Amino acid sequence: MSGPALLELQGVGKRFGGLEALAGIDLRVQQGHIFSVIGPNGAGKTTLFNLISCLLPASAGRIVLDGQDIAGSPAHSLSRRGIARTFQNLAVFKHESVIDNILTGLHARLPTGIVGAALFWGSARRAEIAAREVAEEIVEFLEIETIRDLPVGTLSYGLQKRVELGRALAMQPRLLLLDEMVSGMNQEETEDIARFILDIREERNITVMMIEHEMGIVMDISDHVCVLNFGRKIADGTPAEVAADPAVVAAYLGVGMEALA
Repeated sequence: MSGPALLELQGVGKRFGGLEALAGIDLRVQQGHIFSVIGPNGAGKTTLFNLISCLLPASAGRIVLDGQDIAGSPAHSLSRRGIARTFQNLAVFKHESVIDNILTGLHARLPTGIVGAALFWGSARRAEIAAREVAEEIVEFLEIETIRDLPVGTLSYGLQKRVELGRALAMQPRLLLLDEMVSGMNQEETEDIARFILDIREERNITVMMIEHEMGIVMDISDHVCVLNFGRKIADGTPAEVAADPAVVAAYLGVGMEALA
């Protein structure tokens, strides 16, 4: 199914000195799709996300978000451009409450100046009230009402990951990057996250791009899958097309290829 592209990568490459981490990557992520990036360890997946989120500069190529080349943009500008991200390693404020962690995702959206915020009047007060309404809605969406006031560090790993997802949603993105979202989770937690990702796409109209090693979730919920190996794209298509690609079979030999069947 063809449709408008929210994100396009055109000949994107990244070198670290003499090491070519990515080379000639072309991708097209359609608006409203769940797009998965898979590949063995060291394939260049997280480097790809770091380029898209402008944490690293690309060595070659263009990264086009909704028609605008964002390569080289400062990382702090990405939230205003509509990109939010979670990380493979937890990046939450463990001593703060669940609701306060989620509220931090809204700071980039607050329009008030320093004086107004300090005095907490007028637009600053209205913005704070609106932000709390958004945060509470996300708490309800992610089904974490009963833990909203608990310090995040006291929660299970799976719930901490859910809080991190909530903070990313609070940024109100058009494109959500999920890096190994279900890594370390049990089966029930993984199924919950899969359901939330589908709901994020369907109910919130957010395009999702995810790196994932758990092939069950990739094959079950993805619209499109890209496979990287040694920094190069070796396959690109629907889950069924990718699972049947001989190059993908060869890349995954010995590391759970049966999960792609």
